[in-house]
Amino acid sequence: MIAYMPKNKAFRNIWTFNCAGRLLVVDQPLIMGIINLTEDSFYAGSRHMQLDDILRTAETMLQQGATFLDLGAQSTRPGATPVHAEEEWRRLQPAILAIKKHFAEAYLSVDTYYASVARRAVEAGVDLVNDISAGRMDPEMMATVAMLGVPYVIMHMQGTPATMQIQPHYDDVVDEITAFFIEKVAMCRQAGIHDLIIDPGFGFGKNLQHNYLLLRHLHVFHALGLPLLVGLSRKSMIYRLLETTPEQALNGTTALHMLALEQGAAILRVHDVREASEVIRLWRYYHEC
Repeated sequence: MIAYMPKNKAFRNIWTFNCAGRLLVVDQPLIMGIINLTEDSFYAGSRHMQLDDILRTAETMLQQGATFLDLGAQSTRPGATPVHAEEEWRRLQPAILAIKKHFAEAYLSVDTYYASVARRAVEAGVDLVNDISAGRMDPEMMATVAMLGVPYVIMHMQGTPATMQIQPHYDDVVDEITAFFIEKVAMCRQAGIHDLIIDPGFGFGKNLQHNYLLLRHLHVFHALGLPLLVGLSRKSMIYRLLETTPEQALNGTTALHMLALEQGAAILRVHDVREASEVIRLWRYYHEC
């Protein structure tokens, strides 16, 4: 990964990634579209179980401006029951193969914390590994990603999906997550991983105040010199504060996406690609005109 300063001061850095042999230049905020291959995800609109539905969703997201399609085959909502690696792969494999067949140029991401699933997914055509546990839930993950030579998203999570929202506590949420990333980045580098992306993990072991403190201080994480992925889309930090539901949280999501861009987010992980693309277009024009 190479980072250098862009001509447009609105975007803090430009990065290049080796995505399974393809060079991806990140010189403006990008969008990662969420495709969940499970019936247990917190937002019903993101659940896609049939191949024809998965392909329609992939096509729509790519047409609307997604650079990445993030495929996940188990729910990581609070209290979710874990799915074993073999079942996760059984759900993922046909979707990966179908999308690569119909949209060969798409960049695919696999949302998994299993090293065996990451390996199979990359061998099937996936370009990036997105791990909510940053290697904590499978000790083989970092070595596997290093061997595969693909970019690696490391996310902060306090606890596990089953326990993370049981009274999460921090003395200083920003400092503690910064320290977490310093440690994990060093481990990834030692393992031989070159291309890293960090995700502060909104909603993963954080209460409402923790989430908004993180959002207000996202700029702190730029000291690590790595691109920042932000996953805010339709989460409880929006709908609980607004006393609504995930289905009615798009407007709040859009508002927070603009705040995240102002704080230097490089990738927005979203359910609603068209609306996120519009936010980025408006943000870019505001800073460039």
